[in-house]
Amino acid sequence: MKIKVWGCRGSLPSPGPENNIYGGNTSCVEVTKGDTLLILDGGSGIQRLGKVIKPEVKELHVLLTHLHIDHTMGLGFFQPMYNPAIQVHIWGPSTTIEPLLQRLRRYFSPPLFPVRLNELPKHPIIHEVGNTDFMIGDLKIKSSYICHPGPTLGYRITDGDASFAYMPDHEPALGSADFPKNVDWISGLEIAKNADLLFHDGQYTASEYQSKIGWGHSSIKDAIAFGTACHVKKMAIFHHDPLNSDDRLEEIYTAGIKESNPTYEVVLCKEGEEFEMG
Repeated sequence: MKIKVWGCRGSLPSPGPENNIYGGNTSCVEVTKGDTLLILDGGSGIQRLGKVIKPEVKELHVLLTHLHIDHTMGLGFFQPMYNPAIQVHIWGPSTTIEPLLQRLRRYFSPPLFPVRLNELPKHPIIHEVGNTDFMIGDLKIKSSYICHPGPTLGYRITDGDASFAYMPDHEPALGSADFPKNVDWISGLEIAKNADLLFHDGQYTASEYQSKIGWGHSSIKDAIAFGTACHVKKMAIFHHDPLNSDDRLEEIYTAGIKESNPTYEVVLCKEGEEFEMG
């Protein structure tokens, strides 16, 4: 299983020379195993990924954590959506209020976007999931609702004995009276438990988080505490604040590591970074 980061910025694309190291594109992560191609989220990074999809690919799967615009803004610019030779599957959170197809149609319609879903040369196949276990190719996938405004999923992808957990927008400290000690009440625990690699929201410093409780994001300190509670082996801090330059990200990362003193490896996620597992 190979993992490549095409975007790890949060909320808003932030291009510029001050962000060359960690990147400015919003959430998009490619996961490949043999002929199986998964894409986690359709943020602005998916546009670049779409340009390098190999001609022999005839099917791919986009797994959306949720439908906030920074996770869907790239779908309309994803070239395989306009290639009738490729069957695109879109997976996303189920709700009791409105079908996923209808929610996606809001984006694929004027005035937000000029091309409607039914005008694409090949309509994507839509799959709704919740607290679900399913297979795509040889990859075993577990989805589960996690703490973030609106229906939001975390994903765990398993290849043999190797496991990769993805929670780019997550506020694990919310709703827990004794975070991180009382693990029974921590959102996302089953997704990240004993994961070999976890991509996790770490947008804020501990002091910044105090004025943003309930916004759906995490401090680096809380992200590290969450990883400790889940016994993960490695964490990559994700969803970088669009206001933070490379220098600022390294500054708050260094402070967070010093404050938390993690017992496992913690890194800052970088656009273009690749991981190989299994």
